[in-house]
Amino acid sequence: MFLILLQYVRPLTAIDHYMEAHQAFLDKYYQSGSFIFSGKRHPRTGALILCRAKNLREVEAIISEDPFDQNSLAMYDIIEFQPTQCVSGIEDFLS
Repeated sequence: MFLILLQYVRPLTAIDHYMEAHQAFLDKYYQSGSFIFSGKRHPRTGALILCRAKNLREVEAIISEDPFDQNSLAMYDIIEFQPTQCVSGIEDFLS
């Protein structure tokens, strides 16, 4: 399991310009089951994504498809972790 932290490195006007394409990227990986949740950070300095992937290389390949990455709009911090506890009902997402 991976937590992907995005930090915007360009003005929000540039981020907003690519938001529709970024949303299509997110939708693709929600449909594949790779993304569990995502959301904007507050204040709006970036975002985060919970990603299910086999390894770091797979996560990096996914990120390379993000328009924010392709247009140098964000920096990505990828944190690998092993879930050990969760609220009842989401166990299947964490396996």
